[in-house]
Amino acid sequence: MAFLLNLIWFIFGGGAISCLLWLLTGTILILTVVGIPFGYAAFRIAGFAAFPYGKELVDARHVGEERVVGTSLGNFLWIVLAGIWLAVSHLLAGISLCLTIIGIPFGFAHFRLAGVCFAPLGKRAVSKD
Repeated sequence: MAFLLNLIWFIFGGGAISCLLWLLTGTILILTVVGIPFGYAAFRIAGFAAFPYGKELVDARHVGEERVVGTSLGNFLWIVLAGIWLAVSHLLAGISLCLTIIGIPFGFAHFRLAGVCFAPLGKRAVSKD
């Protein structure tokens, strides 16, 4: 079921565009030395944005990774530099998809992605299983 939802999401629900937005943001950020960690986080989230069904984002500490010192400060800088713009785009897409009955599940996926826009550093996409 997750495969079918991911396929429909990627083609019709905005998954391809969301993935491209995250990849573009990551590419712009990785061009600067300061933005390299932010770019890597954006690339990780791009995969989740393309195929979000059957996965969830969890803190890296829940999968056995150490939290990098300064992650909270980094997330704050992320919000100022890129997060707010991505969150607004996901909110607008989610609202527009929720106007139709068929688009409601895809709108909720955009709302989940909007929440990720505020703290992508230290997150990992894992299977729900």
